[in-house]
Amino acid sequence: MSIISMVLVVVVAFLAGMEGILDEFQFHQPLVACTLIGLVTGNLEACIILGGSLQMIALGWANIGAAVAPDAALASVASAIILVLGGQGRGGVDTAIAVAIPLAVAGLFLTMIVRTLAVPIVHFMDAAAEEGNIRKIEMWHVIAVCMQGIRIAIPAAALLAIPAATVQNFLESMPAWLTDGMAIGGGMVVAVGYAMVINMMATREVWPFFIIGFVIAAISELTLIAIGALAVAIALIYLNITKMGGSSNGGGGSNTGDPLGDILNDY
Repeated sequence: MSIISMVLVVVVAFLAGMEGILDEFQFHQPLVACTLIGLVTGNLEACIILGGSLQMIALGWANIGAAVAPDAALASVASAIILVLGGQGRGGVDTAIAVAIPLAVAGLFLTMIVRTLAVPIVHFMDAAAEEGNIRKIEMWHVIAVCMQGIRIAIPAAALLAIPAATVQNFLESMPAWLTDGMAIGGGMVVAVGYAMVINMMATREVWPFFIIGFVIAAISELTLIAIGALAVAIALIYLNITKMGGSSNGGGGSNTGDPLGDILNDY
């Protein structure tokens, strides 16, 4: 990997770390972070596949109350770097996915450290506010956000410092039972992540659309893009029917503005 590629990877890692807090441009999302790393390192296809797989897992990660979700930024950046350095292309995606899970948990420890260090910054900003120094408040805001970026950039730089041959030899030296187990475990984690998303989204009105999608995917040779286009079309049709149902005054039965829900309620 060239020096320019390494610098760009660290920049992506820095942006991903900041976005884990800002949540503005979604650089911390696995699909975005892995794709960007694949783009700057020349391994776009493998990294997109890795990012898409990790995204299905990360969809079920959410901060709820005092519970902090696993760190998607560190998992995405570190696993993509390992995939690139390992030189295994698409074949190493399963291994990278399995490695990403403990990295995401390790990211929680780094997050805790950075947020602990950020506590005094709040007091500094309070003091600046009492002085009426807006510029100083903004400066401490920038410093606090940059700390989050450094939290991911430093581990990324440390991984890049490891020779690619060392990473390749390590991955190749792993026994078959371990690599196969990691591949199976990675696939199960993806399924669990998607199940968590369904558990949050599933309602009586949504289940028919889930069933339609699974059946179409199972009995056809359509790509994910084609199935996604069908899903968008069905969603638009449903929204139009909803508007028509909400504005209609005729017909019997209930009329709540949700045609599918009204049909199910009638039964």
